[in-house]
Amino acid sequence: MDETYIKINGQWKYLYRAVDQAGQSIDFLLTGHRDKNAALRFFRKALRQHGFPEKVTIDKSGANTAALEALQVETGATIEIRQNKYLNNLVEQDHRAVKRIVRPMLGFKSFWSARRTLAGIELMHMLKKGQMLAADGQHLSAAEQFYSLAA
Repeated sequence: MDETYIKINGQWKYLYRAVDQAGQSIDFLLTGHRDKNAALRFFRKALRQHGFPEKVTIDKSGANTAALEALQVETGATIEIRQNKYLNNLVEQDHRAVKRIVRPMLGFKSFWSARRTLAGIELMHMLKKGQMLAADGQHLSAAEQFYSLAA
């Protein structure tokens, strides 16, 4: 799990993202603040869909550590917290695909439009990585996966 910066209306906002050990995107959340409450909201959102992990690798951010510790107290679950910037390289590399598309845009004008656009960018990135499973087990191209969602 890690966060990156996105410029919205001249101010930097935070895009929280999580990736599993196979490089598959777990979840993302755009927030205005980088604090314990924002990190806790992101972890709750990710856990609703994917359940509790055994280990979470984060950077040295105190907000992320505090959020994970609060989540463990709240739920009673045990999650191993690994704080090592080199172990977090997988998610840092995954940021590159999103930043490559966002950088030429020169920022967004509103938080709402940024949220919607980033959701589309994340969806297309997930489709390119082949995260959508076909019902009959066949492999579909990114375009075929997109058209199956649109239909």
